[in-house]
Amino acid sequence: MTTPAMQIDILSLFPGIATAILGESIMKRAQEKGAVAFRSLDLRDWTHDRHHTTDDTPYGGGQGMVMKCEPIFEAVESVRTPETRVVYMSPCGRRFDQRIAQEYAELRGHVIFLSGHYEGVDQRVLDHLVDDEISIGDYVLTNGVISACVVVDAIVRLLPGVLGDEASAGDDSFASGLLEFPHYTRPFDFRGWKVPDILLSGHHKNIAKWRREQAIARTRERRPDLLP
Repeated sequence: MTTPAMQIDILSLFPGIATAILGESIMKRAQEKGAVAFRSLDLRDWTHDRHHTTDDTPYGGGQGMVMKCEPIFEAVESVRTPETRVVYMSPCGRRFDQRIAQEYAELRGHVIFLSGHYEGVDQRVLDHLVDDEISIGDYVLTNGVISACVVVDAIVRLLPGVLGDEASAGDDSFASGLLEFPHYTRPFDFRGWKVPDILLSGHHKNIAKWRREQAIARTRERRPDLLP
């Protein structure tokens, strides 16, 4: 069997979430095509007490629990290679965007996504084990495995051979720095709302021009921060 272009491991307390999400649709087909291999790893498998403890109270007091060093280090060190990149999903990380998705798609190789829970992980994990911290936005989720799946999906769909049409990713919102232009399909007339005539003209240069103008207008209206 051909070695996949990318190996992605998601290390979390809820492996079933990642298994369910990444086992459907395009992510499933990406695995079947050999573009990527996924593993959803349960952090509890690297604990050694009968309660499978992965967290403890924070030094200095305060609310919540903190994920412990020992099982995280043991888990990562048991599966990593010298080329592995370890990514921690964190509200404190750099804001994820299409540019970072492309960065990781070009990286290929082996990536471990560490998904936090509770109040996060012991700082020593970040200082001595993690290579990158990524945030998907200024809000908090119940656990990091959800955000890890979002990031993985955005990366994997950029791998060669994953999408049916290789040009599709290039037309996506943000791929060109603009939001995507409007799309239409049959019927031409639905409740009196008609498809713009330019799209039926067959004049590809004019269609491309119209689509770019629409993308710029939409971006100016909805995300002016993306424009120079």
